[in-house]
Amino acid sequence: MKKIILASASPQRRKLMKLLKLPFVVKKSSAREITRITTSVEDLVKKNALIKACDIAHSTKGDALVIGADTVVYSRGRLVLKPKSLKEAKKNLKMLMSEPHWVYTGVAVIDVQSKRTLVAYDKTRVFMTPLDDDEIDRYHKEVPPMDKAGGFDIEGRGGLFIPRIDGCYFNVVGLPIAKLAQMLKKFDVHAL
Repeated sequence: MKKIILASASPQRRKLMKLLKLPFVVKKSSAREITRITTSVEDLVKKNALIKACDIAHSTKGDALVIGADTVVYSRGRLVLKPKSLKEAKKNLKMLMSEPHWVYTGVAVIDVQSKRTLVAYDKTRVFMTPLDDDEIDRYHKEVPPMDKAGGFDIEGRGGLFIPRIDGCYFNVVGLPIAKLAQMLKKFDVHAL
């Protein structure tokens, strides 16, 4: 079986990869991500996922598959990236709570030996219940927002104010595993 490498240090992606029950290793990509939309959000996350996967694939030898992923939140015509401060996180969360928004994740899989590459994306619409300032402050004390696209989590305490989504739950966490499993099948790697 091919060695599988996840080109991400995200703890959420690591947990999701374990659901596939396939052995894998983690090698964090140090590639620089694109943070501006030039054509579409779909293209942005696919390009970033590919950039990360290529970064690791170029330094990998042998029979291996490299998986790269990139997740962004999109609302009101703009990207809501990882916040740089608690103030920004609070502002972003209030905006995201004001109307439904989208979470996009790009996924790239590269076969190191053959150079065969598949790239795809998934998107999920997220609906949030508005919180007041004190509730947001308490949430951010329990769930540090700085390492999360949009500054929130769905798999933890954030689930308390996300009553509904349209699309893949795992996409919002950071890796659409059903889509990834289908991509891996095309490389003759089967999760089931």
